[in-house]
Amino acid sequence: MRRCEMCGHWEPAGAPDCERCAGLVDELVEEGWHAFLRQEFGDVEPQDERLIARMVVDEPDRHPWRVVDAAYDRLTCAECGGRLSRGPAGCAPCDLANGFRYSAVEIDRPGVPPGNEHALRVNVAVTRRPYGISASEVLVRRLSLPVLIEGRLPTTAQAQATKALVRRGVTEAELAALIYEGWGRA
Repeated sequence: MRRCEMCGHWEPAGAPDCERCAGLVDELVEEGWHAFLRQEFGDVEPQDERLIARMVVDEPDRHPWRVVDAAYDRLTCAECGGRLSRGPAGCAPCDLANGFRYSAVEIDRPGVPPGNEHALRVNVAVTRRPYGISASEVLVRRLSLPVLIEGRLPTTAQAQATKALVRRGVTEAELAALIYEGWGRA
């Protein structure tokens, strides 16, 4: 893990507030999109990406989650004008698209515990669209990103202990210590 030069958090735990960390979270999604384009279509002109994105979001259950999330990023919401699925809570088209994103395929990366990719996906989604989610939930999700990216995953007991601390009103520093020093270690 590496510290962000802009916010001081472990990268990308400063997202969504730190522009650099938010960009690193987006990059996780973009890497999947570009790999998909190369594999399926070869060289693609930028103007063709929106057409491909529409195809992907019509069948989100047939594509990896990073591809689906990136496809939504290339489409504009008719109601809020933002990236489709990333608009504020209550924006009907974004809420609907945000729900459909969870039908996408999750494939764990080699060498990570089963479930790591699901955890990474949920934490990325919450960090990229924190609207309507409690501040404490967003905090846990964003602080967890560096550990999950590294390939670690909390045990059930560790996850429950984390939730208990959050309910008691733990400080960000205490929560970060628990996540970074404990998760994924026996």
